[in-house]
Amino acid sequence: MAEGRRGLGRGLSALLDEAGDDAAPGGEGAREVPIELIHRNPDQPRRHFAEAEIEELAESIRNNGVLQPILVRPSPQKGGEYEIVAGERRWRAAQKTGLTTLPVLVRALNDERAYEIALIENIQREDLNPLEEAHGYLSLTHRFGYTQDKVATVVGKSRSHVANMLRLTQLPEGVRDHVIMGRLSAGHARALLTAKDPERLAELAVARGLSVREVEALARSDEGAPKKASGPRRSKDTDTAALEVDLEDVLGMKVDIVDRGGAGELKIRYATLEQLDDLCRRLTRT
Repeated sequence: MAEGRRGLGRGLSALLDEAGDDAAPGGEGAREVPIELIHRNPDQPRRHFAEAEIEELAESIRNNGVLQPILVRPSPQKGGEYEIVAGERRWRAAQKTGLTTLPVLVRALNDERAYEIALIENIQREDLNPLEEAHGYLSLTHRFGYTQDKVATVVGKSRSHVANMLRLTQLPEGVRDHVIMGRLSAGHARALLTAKDPERLAELAVARGLSVREVEALARSDEGAPKKASGPRRSKDTDTAALEVDLEDVLGMKVDIVDRGGAGELKIRYATLEQLDDLCRRLTRT
């Protein structure tokens, strides 16, 4: 398969067509296989399955059956059995309904190609959380020797997106847990990468429901970002930094608050005379 033909936007069916040369004997079309002969892939990029989603899919299967075959390959460990490449959610839901067989497409795929298809299928359907996506890219680079450019080509993303996602794997475990559980977004996680104490700031972001921009502001403050070696700086508490962000949102201008035990300075930086006029009108409004 030519590298240039790969891409995220074409759909899993296109990937299967391209894998036609790898079809296992008798594996050209869908066929029914006993469900006990089908096993999950231990390298499946997706680690977390929402139980509510599985139950909803199971109910659909009870009413309509399995409408789309799952993709499997002959098991590398057990002769006569199969390993899931794409479709684990359907397999899990089907087990809840008591089905004894599943429709499958069998392809003789090596580890690299199987992992690649599994990753693409999950990203396409937005089933991966940001950390799962990041670790998927990490596996392609470390396990299979992909460059970031090749990963980007394979999954149909930009190289900068791949690089930014890979950085998320450097976060502390406590922060990663918040991202996995959906309490923090990928944007929050990227902002926390520059924080001096990312776990403490992550807890604050979750507790207060802070926006990505607010987290970025706190990460840039002394509480979040490493101190510069050139000269001392006064520490800025989280409430002050968050207030700066709120004022910037209202005014559309850069705000700097310097608090000294209840007294201090409020600096508002304007970029044009129009901004200054607007600020004066706001301050003198009766």
